[in-house]
Amino acid sequence: MNLIDIRQVITQILGFLIMVWVLRRYAWGPLLGMLEARRARIAGEFQEADRLKAEALGVRGRYEQELKGIEAQARQKLQEAVAEGQRVAGEIRQQAQGEATSRLERAQEEIAREREKAKEILKEQVIRLSLRSAEKILRQKLDDPAQRKLASEFIDEVGALN
Repeated sequence: MNLIDIRQVITQILGFLIMVWVLRRYAWGPLLGMLEARRARIAGEFQEADRLKAEALGVRGRYEQELKGIEAQARQKLQEAVAEGQRVAGEIRQQAQGEATSRLERAQEEIAREREKAKEILKEQVIRLSLRSAEKILRQKLDDPAQRKLASEFIDEVGALN
């Protein structure tokens, strides 16, 4: 009872070896090539993803720098605007003070002119009164009490003008 047939085992081994040789020659090479190509493609995709990630980080960094630059420019322009506003306010203040001083000087000059006019008017009235008094004195023959009375009236009239 020989359960194992040697010829059949040798045939199977020989068939297996031929099949392995055929698979290795025609199927194994292309299969390994496909696997290697797939591995290379996946590695390339990872490299591309890393490159894109690095590029995105670079772009993000540039945008952040540009944003900082824009913010700095905005702060600078705001400071310039504040300084310009302060300068203009100072000019306006200075101009207003100049105008106020000028108006005050003109008002003082006007007051001085009015005072001089009032003095001139007063002087003319005093002269007129003096002339009238002198005229009255000359028209009348006056004694001492009459002259005193006329002088007193004259002084009262001058006092009434003030």
